[in-house]
Amino acid sequence: QLQASGGGLVQPGGSMRLSCAASGFTADYYTVGWFRQAPGKGREGVSCIRVWDGLTNYADSVKGRFTISRDNVKNTVDLQMNSLKPEDTAVYYCATDGPCPPGATGAHEYDHWGQGTLVTVSS
Repeated sequence: QLQASGGGLVQPGGSMRLSCAASGFTADYYTVGWFRQAPGKGREGVSCIRVWDGLTNYADSVKGRFTISRDNVKNTVDLQMNSLKPEDTAVYYCATDGPCPPGATGAHEYDHWGQGTLVTVSS
């Protein structure tokens, strides 16, 4: 079971951290992806991480601004978002049991999804 948290309202240029908490997971080898869906648009990949070896990938639109990481103490996968732009406004979802290719694409291949958390970037 996955649960995303940390969304809210932030001004352009600001930062926000999202967390994806996984419960009931016993697998050692799995991938967590972050995706987003803006109003009137399709779901797009943002970032992903292979938990067992730390491989990460990012969409070009967020590269250099967002960082995905694993917190072993809290058992979460976090998405640190810096230099936020209005076009980052979307509902953000985390998911697992899917691939982690360059560009963090492949949303349709993920089997397990958490509920979304809304991020609004606006002044």
